[in-house]
Amino acid sequence: METFSIKKRLKSFTYAWKGVKDVICREHNAWIHLTIALLTIIVGFIFNIQRIEWIAIVICIGIVIAAEAFNTAIERLVNLTSPEWNPMAGKVKDIAAGAVLICAIAAAIVGLIIFIPYIIVSI
Repeated sequence: METFSIKKRLKSFTYAWKGVKDVICREHNAWIHLTIALLTIIVGFIFNIQRIEWIAIVICIGIVIAAEAFNTAIERLVNLTSPEWNPMAGKVKDIAAGAVLICAIAAAIVGLIIFIPYIIVSI
């Protein structure tokens, strides 16, 4: 078993940030999610939402972005292991994309639950 090394742990963060950067810079769906996240944050400041609402928003943003990263990793792994078209590979990629969709829909519902009362009051 390898001994614990702070230097190696710090290096692992470097690899993780490379992965985050890769998803953010190369995946168009990640751009969409981040744009919606930024707009949600702006609206949160405009309506001065409560601390618990911020917690829900931050968790939702994190889950959607993480789901997109998992989806990207799965898609790339499937492409690596099955470069030719394969119906099962397609199903695996569809399921991974569906997981992102489920997370995004849940996050949108949380956003509606939080923001609709603020919108109604401001009308």
